[in-house]
Amino acid sequence: MKTTTAKILDGKALAAKIHQEISAITTQTQGKIGRLPGLAVLMVGDNPASAAYVRNKERACTKVGIASFGQHFPTETTQGELEEVIAALNQDERVDGILVQLPLPSHLDAVALLNKIHPDKDADGLHPVNLGRLVRGEAGLRSCTPAGVMRLLQEYEISLQGKEVVVVGRSILVGKPMALMLLEADATVTIAHSRSLDLGKITKNADIIIAAVGRPGLITGEIVKPGSIVVDVGMNRVTDSSGKSRLVGDVDWESTASVAEYITPVPGGVGPMTVAMLLQNTVTSYLNKANC
Repeated sequence: MKTTTAKILDGKALAAKIHQEISAITTQTQGKIGRLPGLAVLMVGDNPASAAYVRNKERACTKVGIASFGQHFPTETTQGELEEVIAALNQDERVDGILVQLPLPSHLDAVALLNKIHPDKDADGLHPVNLGRLVRGEAGLRSCTPAGVMRLLQEYEISLQGKEVVVVGRSILVGKPMALMLLEADATVTIAHSRSLDLGKITKNADIIIAAVGRPGLITGEIVKPGSIVVDVGMNRVTDSSGKSRLVGDVDWESTASVAEYITPVPGGVGPMTVAMLLQNTVTSYLNKANC
């Protein structure tokens, strides 16, 4: 078994590089277009994790020169009220991207709200039109987390052509669009999930494993091929026996890092890339509207 530690796929460093690229674009185009790109993040309720995510996104907007039109609504806000807000943002020329922060209070229909966002302002890349464009291989806004994974692999010059890639997870947020993006890059893709029989048999032959299930420690070094690439999309908060909580992924770091050639850390891997792709989608929409 390999005894050295895997090289790090540093999403935090790459996200900072993308932020600089976006900042340069907004500086160059503001005079030509007459305004900055605009992103509206809509949050409902007082979920502490959601509030932290929204603050991070708003801070990132400020750093790169994207105007923030975020709105925070009380928990009791109705479906109709939110749909009216989204309709107004669809018509607002200052706004290029719209995002509804999940999770929402239980009385709200997240899918229905997502479908109200104009596809060309769908900063999360999850509108059925944009997912359809992905399926057809057409240009469109891409789902942020899988797009971030693709950009990370590209940065480290990891070829996907012909590679055996196992995506562990089948969500509409990550697993399904991830598999489609990998197919588009000529990878040979298998989708596994938490109920797959003998997961180790599936992953053991993979050149690349992308874990996105939300189950801490699901992927261990025992089920990873030596010299493979492991991308950990999982974000799980666990509490130890002393009551201290920490963030971990779906991959058992210690056992896997001694086997894989490359691995993403948690935190600092895919998470920062998701925010970077959100900003990139907003700027893409902005430039498309201005025909730049």
